[in-house]
Amino acid sequence: MYLLQTSFHQTFGMELLYHLLPDKANLQLEAWNIDEAQASIKLMLFSTQALVKCPVCSQQTHRIHSRYERTLADLPWADYSMTLQLRVRKFFCINTLCKRRIFTERLALVTAPWARRTLRLAQQLTDIGLALGGAAGERQSQKLGISVSRNTLLSLVRRIPKPSVGMLSTVRVDDFCFRKGQTYGTIVVDLERSRPVALLKDRSAETLAEWLKAYPDIKIVSRDRALAYAKGIRQGAPLAIQVADRFHLLQNLAETLYQVFGTHHQALKAVDKAFSLASVTQTDGTIVVRVPRPTREEEAQRLVEQRRAAKLSIYQKVWDLHHSGLKAKAIALKLGIGVTTVFRYLRSSTFPEPQARRSLGRSVLVPYQKYILQRWNEGCHEALVLFQEIEQQGYTGSYDTVARYARRIRQSQGLKLRQRYSKQILPKVVAPEKPSLTPRRAAWLVLRKNESQEPNDEQLIALLIAQYPDLAEAIELAQDFALLVRTLSSEQLDPWLELAEHSHLSAFRRFAKSLRDDYDAVRAGVTLSVSNGPVEGHINRLKMLKRQMYGRAKIDLLERRFLLAT
Repeated sequence: MYLLQTSFHQTFGMELLYHLLPDKANLQLEAWNIDEAQASIKLMLFSTQALVKCPVCSQQTHRIHSRYERTLADLPWADYSMTLQLRVRKFFCINTLCKRRIFTERLALVTAPWARRTLRLAQQLTDIGLALGGAAGERQSQKLGISVSRNTLLSLVRRIPKPSVGMLSTVRVDDFCFRKGQTYGTIVVDLERSRPVALLKDRSAETLAEWLKAYPDIKIVSRDRALAYAKGIRQGAPLAIQVADRFHLLQNLAETLYQVFGTHHQALKAVDKAFSLASVTQTDGTIVVRVPRPTREEEAQRLVEQRRAAKLSIYQKVWDLHHSGLKAKAIALKLGIGVTTVFRYLRSSTFPEPQARRSLGRSVLVPYQKYILQRWNEGCHEALVLFQEIEQQGYTGSYDTVARYARRIRQSQGLKLRQRYSKQILPKVVAPEKPSLTPRRAAWLVLRKNESQEPNDEQLIALLIAQYPDLAEAIELAQDFALLVRTLSSEQLDPWLELAEHSHLSAFRRFAKSLRDDYDAVRAGVTLSVSNGPVEGHINRLKMLKRQMYGRAKIDLLERRFLLAT
């Protein structure tokens, strides 16, 4: 360690360091020390303020009581950490009526009272904590040459005051999860400026109403279909127009359509099988057939049937207990199942068939199926040869898997299982282009926009309409409602409700009743062009912050990082 005392170095150093001080007007540099071993610089400073104000009564005084030293951490310079050794004073308050007799000198542009770092260092650490959080902020600070703990960073973020909201006219409320399925909060977004303005600790009506009462200028509140939000808006902003979000209206419609398709699971399977086995004649006259999807083995099918029988038994017990007068929670407790399952069973008058696994048909052979079909159409119909060829390409599965796939190809071409060759011209084979037709996929196909529909999708929907009248009615009702929502055709809402209420499909009758109960908000949703698209983006960012901070993301910390981060 050495002290720069030479005339040249001292003159040059003083001039340079003077311009780097946090407050050039009220600080005077005495000397500085450089420790190359520790890569640190220490500046010795003293205050030059002639008059100071009492922090209690703001009376100016010049009467000095004593002097003391403060050590402050400052922003690093290049690769050197910086420390300020500051000599300041204590003063007498000359106001005889003031409660404070002696006070310490304040340097408002340098540091806060009792702080151990300068304001500019604290601001930089606050920005790092706001952008990165605790652990990531600590790592970044170490790279910048600042020694700080993650707890300190989070404490600095918590001290930031909440931003002012200003006047609000149109807002959107939506929920987000702290812990999915258990605890939820509420996000409020200013739709005019597309910026979040508040996070609420839960999604109860009381909490939302209390927040809304503080902003009487709100005229429009967009929301989902939650009853708690509807009640909270009525209590907190009774004059505001409630608007049911169109996305959630379509989401509710999709769930209704899914319930209908869930009770016609066998019909979907039959249509899917007929479509997959149908041949297609191309423009050049070539006939193309699709390879049928794999079927379950006998043992696997037996297990599936056993599980279905067990679920069917529970379904029947749920309805029996419901008819006896028990509530959903009591039924769930008695049968040892979830309340959500009870509600799902009670929404359906017939047993909702279990869904097939999404992974059904995925095997190690999938990446090589395109090559196998190409070689098959070229005339190579020997499973052993195909197995040897794909094995050289990296296939690690067994020969039996290839042989089973070859049998499915022969089946699609109309050949017998033992028949290897045929003198007739065989149709080309292709892999199925779409996944199995499950209730959820069928609902998605029906509700897709017309410009997004593909020819195969239209054929599937046409087959469903032609063969099953119940599904035809559900599809027509769903498409009509989706069209009026997307085109904001509010004049079509009442006629549609009449049709749905008199439908023999219980799922659509319940859906129509829920729309009637929330009629004003639903009608506003299909009338006003209030877009909630930006809100979903804010919710995604909020989820990212929550997951980034794990268990530390309590509401106060999460709110500041969410509202203040740019």
